[in-house]
Amino acid sequence: MTTKKYNKYLAFALCVITTSVNIQGPLYAVYAHNDGYGVLATTIAFSFYVLGVIPVLLAFGGLSDRIGRRKTILIALALSITATALMLFYPYTRALAVARFILGVGTALMAATATAYMIELLGSSDTMRATAWVTASTTIGFGLGPVLTTVSLMFYETDQPASFFLLLASGIFAMFLLYQLPETAPKRTNLPTSMLRLPYFNREVVWYGSGILICWATTGLVLSVIPSVLATHGLAKYAGISSMLAISCGLIVQPIARKLDPQVSSKLGLLILLPAYALLAWGTLNANLPVILLAAFLASSSCYGFVYLGGMLGVARSAGNEQARASAGYFLMAYIGLSVPVIFTGLIVDRYGAATAFYAFGVFSLVGVIVLFASQSILKTERKSNFAMRNFT
Repeated sequence: MTTKKYNKYLAFALCVITTSVNIQGPLYAVYAHNDGYGVLATTIAFSFYVLGVIPVLLAFGGLSDRIGRRKTILIALALSITATALMLFYPYTRALAVARFILGVGTALMAATATAYMIELLGSSDTMRATAWVTASTTIGFGLGPVLTTVSLMFYETDQPASFFLLLASGIFAMFLLYQLPETAPKRTNLPTSMLRLPYFNREVVWYGSGILICWATTGLVLSVIPSVLATHGLAKYAGISSMLAISCGLIVQPIARKLDPQVSSKLGLLILLPAYALLAWGTLNANLPVILLAAFLASSSCYGFVYLGGMLGVARSAGNEQARASAGYFLMAYIGLSVPVIFTGLIVDRYGAATAFYAFGVFSLVGVIVLFASQSILKTERKSNFAMRNFT
């Protein structure tokens, strides 16, 4: 088997894992109705995902260095299958919270392992190609889930859509492919004796992590809050389409992002994010579906195109031999963005209305982008200093 097939097999597994994360999205309103809950309960259940992510990224960011890359991805895939099966047979918000927690654990294991494994499978020191494979496969997966469920619901409205059965079958097939991949972690030497390894942070990880934090907070808003708001306007069935546009369309601009310096790519994405969010908020509040879909596309270009790829590449290039732990740190900040701002936004929606919530979130995004642009000189100084030290030595 060639390494070309190796990276395709891994990319397929990553796509299946990330597809499972949002495949329940279009059914959030249904789950809440089944339990008689409101928007806040849905956002809290949605954010249980991060309760699974954060402990794993904090304590097990380097787990694959110890037990192996392939085994770690297999565990992540098994957890994704388990969570999907749970929602298939128990379609309630309470089960959604448990499933999101399981998905969080699995996705965290994948996130901390995928880039390092792809680099080692390709056998190349060029991190660009490996990063492109990882970002493309995960970007497709995160957005594919809600689309599959939306299409299924268009043919037959049920809380047990065909998309769930398709994902379970794909997960079993992905396991078969993963068993054919070689293990690369045993080649690593001089590892610490403890299996518990904290995420690795340097200035680049913090800066790029802050950028993806703001972006994924916007994505979390699209995935968890906006479907409930759309439901009040009779547009709930379009929630899956808006979710897909908010994630997977970023793949279209990734070829452009790959040609840019990582920091330039991230800054460009952040500049696109602000007007995209303004359109998203206005379109949602005024039940204007074309504007919502346009805003979701722009947000995807920003978050999953320029900022996601730029951040992954910038972190990988700055981490040296700590790529797995640095990826854990990067995704730790990303998933904090996907949960904490979303919970507060859901709380504001229930207490003060959607308009106030969207204004508050807009202020959060604007202030965050201003702080990042103001602090970019720190990274430039550090990169110049590191370059000078390498030349000197």
